[in-house]
Amino acid sequence: MTISLIAAVSSNWVIGKDGDLPWHLPRDLKFFSDTTKGHHVLMGRKNFHSIPRKFRPLPGRVNVVVSRDTNFMAEGAIVFYSINEAIEYAREKGETELFIIGGGEIYTQCLDMADKLYLTHVDAEIEGETFFPKFDLKEWDRNLILDQSANDVHKFSFKTYEFKRLD
Repeated sequence: MTISLIAAVSSNWVIGKDGDLPWHLPRDLKFFSDTTKGHHVLMGRKNFHSIPRKFRPLPGRVNVVVSRDTNFMAEGAIVFYSINEAIEYAREKGETELFIIGGGEIYTQCLDMADKLYLTHVDAEIEGETFFPKFDLKEWDRNLILDQSANDVHKFSFKTYEFKRLD
């Protein structure tokens, strides 16, 4: 099973502000949806709660939530109390590509396990309190898969890359 992290990051590595995305980029949201549909998506409790109610759980995906709170329950999602248990669950269910979708703590804990990264680099310095972990580019092969200019729908330009871990 391939383990992939998928995120949008600003040029200063911000991924979240006040428990939400700090931008609205419809083409990136469509890329996220198209890429993760039909797969297991693993996220932390805070990230699960940051998803608007009308989209929670994320439709067309098996939502797996990790929380240290043993009393936590998430309607429409499967809850685990360790990342390793959640990953093993997806593997046992025959998942081919598990998507780690955040937040910051979950990305940090899963980065060393990742085979792939799908990162949208937003061309802006953004204020926020949640960051994607930095990593060594020399350990990855990078391919551009999407290039979007700023326009009336997208306040910021962005590029989406697929990173594959080098052996």
